[in-house]
Amino acid sequence: MPKIRRPTQAGAFYEGDAEALKVQIENCFLQEFGPKKRPQVNESGLRKIVGLVCPHAGYMFSGSVAANAYYELASDGRPDTVVIMGPNHTGYGSALAVSNEGLWRTPLGDVEVDGEIANRIVHETSIVDVDDLAHRFEHSIEVQLPFLQYLYGCEFRFVPICFQMQDLASAVEVGRALAEVLASKNAVVMASSDMTHYEPQENASVKDMAALKAVEAMDEKRFYSIIEKQNVTACGYGPIAALISAAKGLGATDANLLCYKTSGDTTGDYSSVVGYAAVSFKK
Repeated sequence: MPKIRRPTQAGAFYEGDAEALKVQIENCFLQEFGPKKRPQVNESGLRKIVGLVCPHAGYMFSGSVAANAYYELASDGRPDTVVIMGPNHTGYGSALAVSNEGLWRTPLGDVEVDGEIANRIVHETSIVDVDDLAHRFEHSIEVQLPFLQYLYGCEFRFVPICFQMQDLASAVEVGRALAEVLASKNAVVMASSDMTHYEPQENASVKDMAALKAVEAMDEKRFYSIIEKQNVTACGYGPIAALISAAKGLGATDANLLCYKTSGDTTGDYSSVVGYAAVSFKK
């Protein structure tokens, strides 16, 4: 029997029933902050997208922002493998942890971990460990899977990488390894991150836009400098920097901010918000 990683957020961050979850995701696409139309997978797509930044809050808060990234991905074609990098919110497990076997279950079915690519990433870096404990209760990677399943069913494989250690050197090393391992593959790399946490709307949006300008410039050093100097409390800054590094290595020449909103745009409470961004990297 394959090892099964069961969902920890079904019924919390997203609907726990398959039909209700499909409706919830469809609504994310149709809402005013989403693309306002249903995605269509372009079966003859040329696959120019090498990477995406996506938020990972509850779908009621950030799902419509995430839908902008997934809409672009559907229009771009069908990847065989998706590498999803997210921050470690729980503190469990290794500092940089990949899972290299088994299935991840959501209400929409089971997705297989791409063990071959996972093991090559471990081999290519000296800093990524195989450790399922880091993934057991972590939500940042799990919440991306139902969106991918909504587009592609379970006809793709994926590699989860959980970042507790988020220094620039480690992020760049992971990015370079991904560029090496994925060079000849039909793959997309995702960085799962929310932006500024629990600050007034005007502070959050100014800080976040400064950081996102550095992301659009594909400049990981400048991105880190802004994160540090302006104290931008983005939770997945390591995954974002690793994605910038990987995207450049995979030939991306263009990074575009698709959507930026905050929780205040949904709730109407602008006194303490969390920022959400969707970004695409294309070659």
